[in-house]
Amino acid sequence: MLTSTHLLRTRRFLPLFVTQLFNAFNDNLYKTTMVLFVVYAVYSDPATEASFSGLASGLFILPFFILSALAGQLADMRDKAKIIRTVKACEIGLMVIGASGLYLAYNGIMVQSVAIPLLLLALFLTGVQSTFLGPIKYAILPQHLKKDEVLAGTGLVEAGTYVAILAGTILAGPIAVDYTGWAAIGIIVTACIGYLVSRQVPPAPPMGEVEKLDWHIIRASVKLVRDTMHNREVYYAILAISFFWTIGAVLFIQFPPLAKNTIMASPEVASLFLVVFSIGVAIGSVAVNALLKGRVSARYSPVSVIVMGLFVVAFYIVAKMWQADQPETLLSVSEFIAWPMAAVLLLCLLGISVAGGMFVVPLYAFLTTRVSPDRASRTIAANNIVNSGAMVAGSLAAMALSAAGVPITEQVLLCAAMCLFAAWLARRLIAAENAAAEAAAAAGA
Repeated sequence: MLTSTHLLRTRRFLPLFVTQLFNAFNDNLYKTTMVLFVVYAVYSDPATEASFSGLASGLFILPFFILSALAGQLADMRDKAKIIRTVKACEIGLMVIGASGLYLAYNGIMVQSVAIPLLLLALFLTGVQSTFLGPIKYAILPQHLKKDEVLAGTGLVEAGTYVAILAGTILAGPIAVDYTGWAAIGIIVTACIGYLVSRQVPPAPPMGEVEKLDWHIIRASVKLVRDTMHNREVYYAILAISFFWTIGAVLFIQFPPLAKNTIMASPEVASLFLVVFSIGVAIGSVAVNALLKGRVSARYSPVSVIVMGLFVVAFYIVAKMWQADQPETLLSVSEFIAWPMAAVLLLCLLGISVAGGMFVVPLYAFLTTRVSPDRASRTIAANNIVNSGAMVAGSLAAMALSAAGVPITEQVLLCAAMCLFAAWLARRLIAAENAAAEAAAAAGA
């Protein structure tokens, strides 16, 4: 904790941290406002609502799958700080597109033909922006931080991301339907502030030999993943992270329609679900750093994800009990909190997210500490490719299950099953970690 506090007072970390904070806040404010508005104000069919939520998640994730190889190359071959500033400048333009879509939708102007396509286009471009920032926010840390500060910095970035998601979600809930115009203004203003802060990030020039960029995104993606996966620790860390984000993607797709159609609650309650999830991941991110005392290790990951799966099952049971005693009208936040079992439902959700944060944060640190500094961005990019492919698959599975008429509550159990496989991957990572430590000790002897 003292290390974390110290980092927040340094220019080598604080501007990057705040830039990422504004980026995550704006992405989430826009995405949550858009999804809640469409689910609550445009559509009135549960299957259509779940499909739109899945489509929105898929469009945001897709750029990670197709552009991460190029993003990783650029981050390793160019100054990372300059890339951050360029991307943040572009964010202003794409948020103007998103604000236009929100304005048209809120005023009922060509909602289906123009407004919703604009909203989805801006969401896709937001995914493109995050794709190019993704490799940098972790890979720049070993370049600016000391070795024993990297895990603390990774935990702070992860916790800060979820605090920002929390803030964006809290704000999106009450303004999503009735004050959408304010959201349109807010996302543009936030983009401008984020760009100004990004100008303070210290230079981060290439760490190794500058190679020629491969613009063939398919060939570059395949090569990047193949070249990265030969390291067993990185290999299992990437696979385990991918399963975590697949679980997260499915849960985030399910929250808005589940809140509306199963819990019978208002948009503010759907926002509350995302808030609790974000708080939990932030808590887990900081807690695991305290437990590990700065050492990069996966030793707490298997038990963390097993606990996460148990809380998912508990969440499912409480949701089924709630469904049996369903209210007749949409509940406000105060009415929801007063409803029997509400505290238990939120506690289950908090348990899922705390355990999830403890599971995933050390795995990200593996990606930047088990490779040479000049390949850190490409390693993160390879991770993003595999993650996004798994998340798209999870989104498509959730959409297919909704289209087939499988209730949202039953789909929650899919996440519990994936937790078991993630635990197995974490155990394999620990074995690879121990083997690498033994090999290093033998080489030193």
